[in-house]
Amino acid sequence: MKNLFRISAVILLILSISLTHSCKKDKPTTVPDQPTIGTASAGNAQATVIFTAPVSNGGSVVTSYTVTSSPGNISGTGSVSPITVSGLTNGTAYTFTVKATNAIGNSVASSASNSVTLLLTDIDGNVYNIVTIGTQVWMAGNLKTTKYNDGTAIPNVTDGTAWAALTTPSYCWYDNDATTYKATYGALYNWYTVNPTSNGGKNVCPTSWHVPTDAEWATLTTYLGGDAVEGGKLKETGTTHWITPNTGATNETGFTALPGGNRLVSGTYFNFGYYGSWWNSTEGSTPDAYFRFMYYSNSNGYGGVTSKLFGLSVRCLRDL
Repeated sequence: MKNLFRISAVILLILSISLTHSCKKDKPTTVPDQPTIGTASAGNAQATVIFTAPVSNGGSVVTSYTVTSSPGNISGTGSVSPITVSGLTNGTAYTFTVKATNAIGNSVASSASNSVTLLLTDIDGNVYNIVTIGTQVWMAGNLKTTKYNDGTAIPNVTDGTAWAALTTPSYCWYDNDATTYKATYGALYNWYTVNPTSNGGKNVCPTSWHVPTDAEWATLTTYLGGDAVEGGKLKETGTTHWITPNTGATNETGFTALPGGNRLVSGTYFNFGYYGSWWNSTEGSTPDAYFRFMYYSNSNGYGGVTSKLFGLSVRCLRDL
């Protein structure tokens, strides 16, 4: 009888061990817990996102993480933090979430990161502020690039006689003096530089931005309340850059229009401090194209056509 009890006890012990191992072996795995979002930081057409791994991997090793942007649903993947998301649009504000993935599937997305606005940078590395006015997003400074956004150089023509004979793209600095004028006022371009039909389908603005059409400038004018008040709402205030009295300037839009002057058909530089003017990409008659301009002495905005050979400033508009 004692032997029988011993045998029974051994059998029960074996069964208990077997069941214990079986339960451990058959314990189901799940998707990982939710990761914890950290900080997003902006770069040139990209952002880097820091996050913390989930508390539980769900019983299966986390094989990857996916960081996704909003807006755009553009993703970057990696096995550890941080992860960089590329292919973003400069000048756009983004937030990011992160998911963890194991053999079972994806976790719930984390909460959203802080919002970051990507730097607006041209092909030369010049950085620009941006401003939203109505439904449009504008560059809040004059363009400074010496190349198209594919890296093709734009000819810098300093000689006045050569400038007057051009029917091809070119740029210059006011008075041929980049040291004095580039940082604040940007470059002056002839119209052949900004029009895709004239420049071989190239874009002088950063990727996802363009030189506005006359109709797009008209949208801005209408939103601001018309020609009579447009200039005042766009002009930088004070007389640091504009000649006194800089009438009506409020810069309530943040556009910060500056009086970069222009280069005449003859190649002569003219109107610096008194006059700000910006090309449209819209052609007028064969020798002319549309532009927008404003003066130091009133709050008006003006539109019209002028010779394509003029050297004018450029402001870029973000693509819709």
